[in-house]
Amino acid sequence: MPTKNPKVDLFFNKIGKWREELERLRSIVLECELTEELKWGKPCYTFQESNLVILYGLKESCALGFLKGVLLKDSHGILIKPGENSQSGRWVKFTSVREIEGMEPIVKAYVREAIEVERAGLEVVFKATPEPMADELRTKLAASPALKAAFEALTPGRQRAYNLYFSAPKQSKTRDSRIEKYVPRILSGKGINDCVCGRSQKPPGCDGSHKFVRMGT
Repeated sequence: MPTKNPKVDLFFNKIGKWREELERLRSIVLECELTEELKWGKPCYTFQESNLVILYGLKESCALGFLKGVLLKDSHGILIKPGENSQSGRWVKFTSVREIEGMEPIVKAYVREAIEVERAGLEVVFKATPEPMADELRTKLAASPALKAAFEALTPGRQRAYNLYFSAPKQSKTRDSRIEKYVPRILSGKGINDCVCGRSQKPPGCDGSHKFVRMGT
């Protein structure tokens, strides 16, 4: 079985909610011989350097996300969209270790199918989005594979919020400046309105500094 990544060990040492469930999912995925990495602040598993699946700790469940889930057959009907406008990603949600262990053979089969999708070089054909992506954002994503992968790993709602904010200024220079400012935030897996004060995931359990993120204070 592939070696556990020390960076991911640190991730698990810090989390409380869903730790047992995510640890079990971690073991199952590693048994499929994927490479374990920490990307966008989450355990990410790759095949030949391509991002395949990600572990998520959500409010009411945890989830195993498939970045190209739409290309899987989903013969058991367990994959769901992370958001209404999700085109590529799909995930499976869990609320207990028992549930995960009961579905272990199915989960492994889906991961192996995702590996075959990647091995075959299949790509998702994206449909037009409700709002056109800012040209400056499209250029930045094309120039940086890491930024592109991080942006696509965000939920559709977070992607849309960024795009609307980046597209708002009339001048290209201002749009480009906004994007440049938020590149580190996107790479860290944070949405434009996510709390970053370090006290909690979102308000009101923090010190309120999230209110000033967009102002840069």
